Amino acid sequence: MSFKKFAALAALALLLSSAVFVSYDKHFEIARNIEIFANVYKEINAHYVDETDPSRLMKAGIDAMLQQLDPFTNYISEVQIENYRLVYEGKYNGMGVRAKKMGDYVTITEVYRGYPADVAGIRVGDQILAVNGLDGKGKESEDLFQIMRGMPRSSVVLTIARPGEQGSLQLTLERDEVNIPNVPYSGMVSDSVGYILLTTFTENAGKNVREAFKKLRSANPSLNAMILDLRDNGGGLLGEAVEVCNVFLPQGQLIATTRGKNKEKDQAYHTRQTAEDAQIPLVVLINGKSASASEIVSGTIQDLDRGLVVGQISYGKGLVQNTREVGYNAKVKLTIAKYYIPSGRCIQSVRYENGEPVHLPDSLRVPFKTRNGRRVYDGGGVKPDLELPAANHPEIVQQVLDRDYIFHYATAYCLKYSAPDSVRNFQFAEYPDFRDFLERKRFDDGSLLKQRIADLSTEASKEAPTSPLLPEIDKLKEMAQKRQWEALDRNAGLICDLIEEEIVGRTGYREAIIQKRMDHDPVILEASLLLADRTRYQRLLSGL
Repeated sequence: MSFKKFAALAALALLLSSAVFVSYDKHFEIARNIEIFANVYKEINAHYVDETDPSRLMKAGIDAMLQQLDPFTNYISEVQIENYRLVYEGKYNGMGVRAKKMGDYVTITEVYRGYPADVAGIRVGDQILAVNGLDGKGKESEDLFQIMRGMPRSSVVLTIARPGEQGSLQLTLERDEVNIPNVPYSGMVSDSVGYILLTTFTENAGKNVREAFKKLRSANPSLNAMILDLRDNGGGLLGEAVEVCNVFLPQGQLIATTRGKNKEKDQAYHTRQTAEDAQIPLVVLINGKSASASEIVSGTIQDLDRGLVVGQISYGKGLVQNTREVGYNAKVKLTIAKYYIPSGRCIQSVRYENGEPVHLPDSLRVPFKTRNGRRVYDGGGVKPDLELPAANHPEIVQQVLDRDYIFHYATAYCLKYSAPDSVRNFQFAEYPDFRDFLERKRFDDGSLLKQRIADLSTEASKEAPTSPLLPEIDKLKEMAQKRQWEALDRNAGLICDLIEEEIVGRTGYREAIIQKRMDHDPVILEASLLLADRTRYQRLLSGL
């Protein structure tokens, strides 16, 4: 044997032995640290001065461990399984309502059509006084939902207070599986522009988008453009993202590839069916809460120049998660790969602060090219082809919403007036009445200016109870209060729009709210104008 061959074999043997040693060393470290962790856990539960909750203590330890990884790798305990099913499968076993604590009691804010709560006659505005005899006063909505959820066909008794009625009511509900639709609405924005809202990529999302598109086209022969709304859609199943793309892209088109630690498990995902329409002009709406599967769809449509993306830059989540059983009906959801869309880019954000992605300027991101040669970037979400301001409410309007004044006003309004005959034609024009309602409720926006004036008044009073500054401070208070109402009046149109949505939703369910919102949503209206101007649409698509 030559010296070179001997040296090569020796090097190979050394390499293999090193690999075995590294593998052994890592497994030893895992076993050693698991034993240490278990011993600490036992000692705390056995000897700590106060009583401990073993389940909560363990969950805190696991959560702290997973926080060292990425924001999307999470432990799901047995008690969180129903919430997990709701978020990732769009279904759970329960009643079919949404609720929020208002004052001392949890109040129903939405009833899903056709589910147990709806069948039993639960209404928006009902207060939950008790569940199966358990007093609901002071309870949070999640506390009550843990009780209200349960096996299908089992019963739950609610004691409720209904606005406008004396005393309390007892209603018995039979639990069932609640499947929240991922396409809650589809309709026409104009005579020629269709609209589909997709809220999550749960099971059958692709099928439901396809069916919604087919129904729109069948019922509206003049349909010649589409809007797909993915705003606030946090994602879901990767396979469903491929199916949604397939509605507008031909069979055999590469949508995404996934790459992880184990290269043998890397996968490429292609469309498998014939497209419903591979030519119709298309706009996809996104915002900062559009993530994961939403970014696969919007990014793929952009990469292939199949349509335009409109709105605000998306969240930036290019990670693939999988759930693994860890015993006792608990799961761990962990990142197993990153996904890459057709141009080759990964939209995963590369920087985080406090668990939220930090969007980087294009100069710090790697450029890629779309099919038409337009420049796009990786490393932080999908940047729209047409960026529009976020439709955030002014601070004073958000104050009115967050403190449930519009909700309570709509409840009182619906007690006085019958339900609107037509969602699209209903107009709320009683803003002065709503303003009077706020005055009776002593609405105060709690602005920073008012807080500073209150602090100034306190300091002046400390100096002298009859300080000559106090009358001047009172004038400042009056001016600040006047500014509050002026700010509210400047947003009277927006407030009336929000009241309209709340009122039509009381009898028309979520579909009515979405239908009404379309009439004044600035992003939908701008997308509709863009699709009507084909010259502008093609110019943006070509990157000119």
